[in-house]
Amino acid sequence: MRILLSNDDGVHAEGLASLHQALATEHDVVVIAPDRNCSGSSNSLSLQQPLRISQMKSGFYAVSGTPSDCVHLGINSFMQEDPQLVVSGINHGANLGDDVIYSGTVAAATEGRYMGLPAIAVSLCNYHGGHFDTAAKVVLDIIRHLGQHPLPADQILNINVPDLPYDQLKGLQVTRQGRRHRAESMVRSQDPWGREIYWYGKVGQEQDAGPGTDFHAIANGYCSVTPLSVDMTAYQSLEGMQTWIEKL
Repeated sequence: MRILLSNDDGVHAEGLASLHQALATEHDVVVIAPDRNCSGSSNSLSLQQPLRISQMKSGFYAVSGTPSDCVHLGINSFMQEDPQLVVSGINHGANLGDDVIYSGTVAAATEGRYMGLPAIAVSLCNYHGGHFDTAAKVVLDIIRHLGQHPLPADQILNINVPDLPYDQLKGLQVTRQGRRHRAESMVRSQDPWGREIYWYGKVGQEQDAGPGTDFHAIANGYCSVTPLSVDMTAYQSLEGMQTWIEKL
């Protein structure tokens, strides 16, 4: 299978190299990733400047853009043949609950789906790295079954893997997104010239983390597999909204 592999931690990230090493044992893999860390970039595109692409000694391609840029460029212009699957990761740190709104890792997969291709995002639940080999094996396991169980045309898979040895995983659970409390306050400081600056604080603690959520699966040693819809229409609200909109 031809796979386009990208990420948001950048072309030099350990998680990206680990996943490429595993996927390349069974698939034809092209790596196109940002030339720097783009965590938190969500689905942003570089519309105000051109994109530059260069090949690294590793054979990976580095792009002067966002994760979404990398996938769009790879599919729409750079690759001679369209990939059959887009894979994003392995992210350094979890993408659970509300995280997916901001995640460049999830966004790269979403861009693949927007371009008409099946796509998955994978994250290891440890910002400092660890058992990337475990997450890579989980991805291989899932890809082997996608042929018989193709993803719906409006969905991607968001996979989160506990930082454990593969043989210590309790299994995989299909989950829904949990929710976090409101994020903590920003950190106010000053730069060396005395000008006021702000840093983002810690993410909010888990609010909805009960059974069935991605948070709960990870906390109990399971891989979380969450199908995400790229169509954000709130279909359950259409009929009710139509009623009052007609009265305007």
